[in-house]
Amino acid sequence: MDRRRWLASLGAAGAGLSLTWWSPMVRAVQWLSTGEWPIDANALRTDSARVFDLSVASADPSPTGVVLWTHIADMAVRPGEPLYLQVALDERFQTLLLQARIDAQEITPERDHTVKIDLDGQLPTTQGGGPFFYRFIYDATVSRTGRCRTLPASSNLKRLKLGLLTCQDYTNGYYGALTHVAQDDTIDFVLHLGDFIYETAGDPRFQSLPYADRTLVLPSGGLVALDLADYRFIYRTYRSDLQLQAAMERHTFICVPDDHETANDCYWDYARDTLGAPDHPYTTDPQYGNDARLLRQLKLDSQRAWAEYVPARVAHNPQATHPHEALKVYRRFTFGRFLDLFMIENRSYRSPHPCGEGDVLQRYVPLGCTKLNSPEQTLLGATQRQWLIDGLTGSRAQWKLMGNQTFFGRLALTFLGAQIVPLNVDAWDGFAAERRAITGAVREAGVRNFLIVTGDLHTHIASNVKHNYGNLNPLDVDNLVGAEFMTPSVTSSNLGEMLGAKLTAQQRQLLFQGLATPAVRLNNPHIQFFDSTRQGYSTLELTDSFAEWVAYAVDKGVSQGLPARTCIARQRKYTSIPWLIGQTTWGY
Repeated sequence: MDRRRWLASLGAAGAGLSLTWWSPMVRAVQWLSTGEWPIDANALRTDSARVFDLSVASADPSPTGVVLWTHIADMAVRPGEPLYLQVALDERFQTLLLQARIDAQEITPERDHTVKIDLDGQLPTTQGGGPFFYRFIYDATVSRTGRCRTLPASSNLKRLKLGLLTCQDYTNGYYGALTHVAQDDTIDFVLHLGDFIYETAGDPRFQSLPYADRTLVLPSGGLVALDLADYRFIYRTYRSDLQLQAAMERHTFICVPDDHETANDCYWDYARDTLGAPDHPYTTDPQYGNDARLLRQLKLDSQRAWAEYVPARVAHNPQATHPHEALKVYRRFTFGRFLDLFMIENRSYRSPHPCGEGDVLQRYVPLGCTKLNSPEQTLLGATQRQWLIDGLTGSRAQWKLMGNQTFFGRLALTFLGAQIVPLNVDAWDGFAAERRAITGAVREAGVRNFLIVTGDLHTHIASNVKHNYGNLNPLDVDNLVGAEFMTPSVTSSNLGEMLGAKLTAQQRQLLFQGLATPAVRLNNPHIQFFDSTRQGYSTLELTDSFAEWVAYAVDKGVSQGLPARTCIARQRKYTSIPWLIGQTTWGY
């Protein structure tokens, strides 16, 4: 088909399409002809940051669309002024695919002047999923150009490369790792596995504040977000970072939240039907009285801010009075018969920690804990767990990938395979029965090529996933159900720094000895690579014969330019071999 007939077919296919919107997606959209510009394109101002102060972003690809996002600076809002959107095949916008006019009524303080548009059903299916280029126009000013991708339509997809990010504490360093991600055109999509923000503005437990220009002063005046205004301020500050903006302009993101989008180590307190936040002032400060209503509203506020500032195709109801009715985050992405991606959410429905809500000896290194294997312990909740198991066992894709926030495998002190004490029961070690339910279902169904990508622990880890971690027989391939890759923090304190801040000098020395790579691997032989000394990011490339994880260290202390990048690990999971195989890092 020649170019003219192809473009004509796009117009015909787009005619009559209707959109389904949900809050906070915009509703009042008028689709315009691509044959004419909505305004005089020759007179557009290019000082985009004055109007589009947080730039643009795309997320959640479908076969025929993405979610597009922008924000209008408060001082740039003009009553009655509409917002325009253009999507094209080229960066110069010579071959337009669609134009839209968004009514001024959609740019409201109720959404903090954020705008999210779901283009599902509006873009053509393509073999490679694009790329497409988009921009917004407001008050005769054009935004920076974003690049996005839809899900590829090819039935013969044999390669896909994902960037993996987590834990980008703004106060704890600079986002040089994100500049590397932005400049890597071999990455198809970016998975952000949680802690997009930190709710804290100087918490000494995990923030040393060595960077004066990264200081946050919350509207409430506290060290921890207390309400919607605080959360919105934090998101606006993070998203003002030019390196983060560049990464989100150049790649389509798929995001899920972890704890710090709300409160450290949070969970759901089913006994009181409210948020459990063991370290938050609403729980610990006597003036707030551990008030269930305050904690429930805190969760609602954090959900609302996430839905406003993190682009995602999720259903959010701002009128809901219960967090379980306000936002559902877990979702599935299908890349033909090549990959099924399951992005889970393990904070909104998880039960309290099995050993208590104190720090050391309860959430961390809990000696004598008896509830680690209780079937009542859940990270996912019954509905999400069944959704995940049904999806994994019913998938016919070559690769099955779970986007997961906290370490799925075992990390413990052991003796001859028997666990003595886990190191962190805020992760899946505190919910071992549910972990075994998932691995058991995967094993019984004969699921092949099961992978997990993980964030949270600020560490590079590559690990074989076992059903029974007490079984040390490396030749028992029936016990090996997949592989897990943990991406490190972009800037947040590494594991030793984070846990060590809670300990005495003697306890800290013992911890650092236990976290040394030889000790970790001796106690946890399923872990093939472990490094908790550096920040950075990683990539996961899927092919028809193997999955390759590449781990990079990037200095978070470099504020300008492109900091050096060091490849510190490469691990492959071949489709024909049940365990991970290390690869050389030479040349990477």
